[in-house]
Amino acid sequence: MKRIAPILLLATLLATLATPLLAATNPAPQTTSSPDQSRIGAITTSVATITGIAISPLLGTGAYGAYKYWTTDSAARAQLSWYAQPSFFLPALLIALACASKDALGAILPPGWKKPLDILETVENKASGLVAAGAVVPLTMDSLSGMLVGGGSTAASAGHALDGAGLAMIHLGAVDLSWLLNLVTVPAGIIIFAVVWMASHAINVLILLSPWGAIDAALKGARASLLAAVTATAHFSPTTSLFLSIAIILVAFFVAGWAFRLTIFGTAFCWDFFTLRRKRFRLKPDANKLFSGGHLKGVPIRTYGRLLNEPENGRLVFAYKPWLVMPERRTVVAVSGPYIGKGLFFSTVRDGESTLFILPPRYRDHEEQLAQIYKLGGIQPAGLRKAWSMLRELFGGSAARTQVA
Repeated sequence: MKRIAPILLLATLLATLATPLLAATNPAPQTTSSPDQSRIGAITTSVATITGIAISPLLGTGAYGAYKYWTTDSAARAQLSWYAQPSFFLPALLIALACASKDALGAILPPGWKKPLDILETVENKASGLVAAGAVVPLTMDSLSGMLVGGGSTAASAGHALDGAGLAMIHLGAVDLSWLLNLVTVPAGIIIFAVVWMASHAINVLILLSPWGAIDAALKGARASLLAAVTATAHFSPTTSLFLSIAIILVAFFVAGWAFRLTIFGTAFCWDFFTLRRKRFRLKPDANKLFSGGHLKGVPIRTYGRLLNEPENGRLVFAYKPWLVMPERRTVVAVSGPYIGKGLFFSTVRDGESTLFILPPRYRDHEEQLAQIYKLGGIQPAGLRKAWSMLRELFGGSAARTQVA
């Protein structure tokens, strides 16, 4: 598995870099005229489209495909891209509806019952985000490039003005420079999409961490409201939509580091869960990879790194690389009474009431060995497992006892 993972990562990276430029070279079918054919209108529509799809890739792509389908002449619908065909956008919208129903029912279901479905939705959000970044976004930016170079009422007005000035002999309009503009607009569109998508995807990961369905429904409702606001203003007030989209992009930019760490955490969580990695995982005596908690001084929460065991120095050291590629940093972990809090889906390393580290699902059933390697105090129930233990004790059952490693 370790040998295959780098190959899969390289293939995904190459596909992500190559697909957008290839997709942008394919001309899109013509749709019926929109009210605003100016360059400003084209920019507003493109930015709103990319922002909306990034907020919810599956719902955004499905809704955008349905819109393209219904606003295109019947004779030209067969030439539309795959995402604008009923065979795609109808199932996509149905899946989005199923996810919304899951979140609505999750508010009344016992904690943890819908967690496997949350993990599945997180994987779907990653996959649909990759598809949108590689296909939908480049076609959107390609249309924008065509409008900026030679389309729209503004371009026509400018052409007449040049004719009157005696510059009609310079046939710039005969040269299609949209491909050159694509070299700028397509990467810019993908960067905007990636930044906004990471911030939105963080909601899916927060739902994985949240034990209560009501919180999940509130997070999903806030994201859906934001998507609805971008879509509605794009039709009724393009200027408002542009400023709203820019505000979302700026906020996403400033929380990019936090969102990136959540994205890495969610990826590791889903990978460990679906591949049953805990069955093939082996702890190392000197260093093991995990995520920082919220009480590790000087280290952002959910930073991916290695917990180094230095028994000769009588200390623990956390080593990590910001953004996974920056120079390595190290911090000494100061503890007084550390122990492992064993949860229902993942466990944590705690010191009193402070969470020092978050263990990915691969550490399930390995908590005792981890406590022995790093000389932690023991294992105690935490999260839903602790709540269930207290509930059993409340109704006269035997509470879970602390396991001493």
